[in-house]
Amino acid sequence: MPELPELNPVIHGKLRLALLSLLSSVEEAEFTWLRAKTGSTDGNLGAQLLKLEEAGYVAVEKQFVQRKPQTLYRITNPGRQALTEYVRALKQLLGAALEG
Repeated sequence: MPELPELNPVIHGKLRLALLSLLSSVEEAEFTWLRAKTGSTDGNLGAQLLKLEEAGYVAVEKQFVQRKPQTLYRITNPGRQALTEYVRALKQLLGAALEG
């Protein structure tokens, strides 16, 4: 039996995977847009985005727009690469499961 691939534990969380997937399809996204798309609470969303930021997978920009704080997120090149590798490993894992 071939060795099964490791799935990146940073990406493997449901919300973190969703966030990277969403960010991979846009140039940048506001916190509020990500919250609406994922249906997450502010606290959980913030915690998961922080984990992705600490891993170097997302970049954060904070600014003020008409005196209101705005936080923008974008996927980094390492984040895009990690997501690609995760999807590749998942396909390999599912392929092995279907063959078995």
